[in-house]
Amino acid sequence: MSLTRKLSRLACAVGVTSIISTGLISTGATAAEKIRWQVPLAFPSHLIGLTTPIKHLSESLKAISGGDIQLRYYEPGELVPPFEIMDAVSNGKYPAGYTWIGYDQGTIAALPLYSGAPFNMEPPAYLAWYYEGDGKKLLEEIYAQRNIHPMLCSIIGPEGAGWFAKPIEKLEDIDGLRIRFAGIGGKVLEKLGASVTMIPGGEIYQALERKTIDATEFSQPAIDKMLGLDQIIKNYIMPGWHQTLTTSHLLVNKGVWDKLEPQSRALIEMGCESATLKGFAESEWAQPTALRDYEKQGVKAQVLPEEVLRELERVTNEVLDEIAAEDQMFNRVLTSQREFMQHHSIWHGKGYLPRDYYKYE
Repeated sequence: MSLTRKLSRLACAVGVTSIISTGLISTGATAAEKIRWQVPLAFPSHLIGLTTPIKHLSESLKAISGGDIQLRYYEPGELVPPFEIMDAVSNGKYPAGYTWIGYDQGTIAALPLYSGAPFNMEPPAYLAWYYEGDGKKLLEEIYAQRNIHPMLCSIIGPEGAGWFAKPIEKLEDIDGLRIRFAGIGGKVLEKLGASVTMIPGGEIYQALERKTIDATEFSQPAIDKMLGLDQIIKNYIMPGWHQTLTTSHLLVNKGVWDKLEPQSRALIEMGCESATLKGFAESEWAQPTALRDYEKQGVKAQVLPEEVLRELERVTNEVLDEIAAEDQMFNRVLTSQREFMQHHSIWHGKGYLPRDYYKYE
């Protein structure tokens, strides 16, 4: 081979190496676009499983994108009040918000079926219905009318049924109570004679302290402890018949979402799926410790008598059917959930050990 040809091949090799090293030859991967979102929160960011997933989401997205995707979250009220997050995202005031969507049940009746409903599914079944069944596509249909793309971004197990000055031994004990209660469970208690109010979580302690309410529910034992509710009332009622699970969602302005590159949308969706798993694990880890601590501090955790639970279920079904008769989308979601729960029951009833195999001592 001549010197000229050798030099020519060497020059060609150097040129190809240069092109590859400078990224001029595409390998099929493209750099992530720059995303900088301000994200208002409905709850304080330290609440285990309920809001802590937003930290996992923001840190994961920043790491996996090399800093191209950054979500900066703000505590409740710093940008907008908790009850105004949906509207702020819908009208484009903020690109996204992280919230408990049950707060907007007055505007969209079906949302409490997604945020946590009475005598509904437990988290594993709910996740199956949401991701593999009708849940996700129905929620996207609901929010499309509000110019919002919703993503499940947290799930935790059942709440406590609430903090009451006196034990609940029969349904008549609910009549006349002034109580802070959320979602459809609040409508059930109203039907039983309670005076129900909805106030943000950050205001519950003061309302109990000032005796403007007699009782309250908020969330799970570990989260209620963070709010200091056990400092005022020592009678804690379980189980969380009114919310067998609680979810939080990342709501994104649909115009903003639709303009994102497919890679960015995939990263954010996977981030929320990861955050949902992480938050659930954190929550399940924290609850038994909180209940043990309550025992040491003199808090009595009362389990509702089965006959009271059966009556609450009966009244719940009446309320659900009444709402379904008035709202078409609520009826579609409720029907889908009921059909799946019936279908899933053969597995749930036969595949899992009975609860009394797990002994509490």
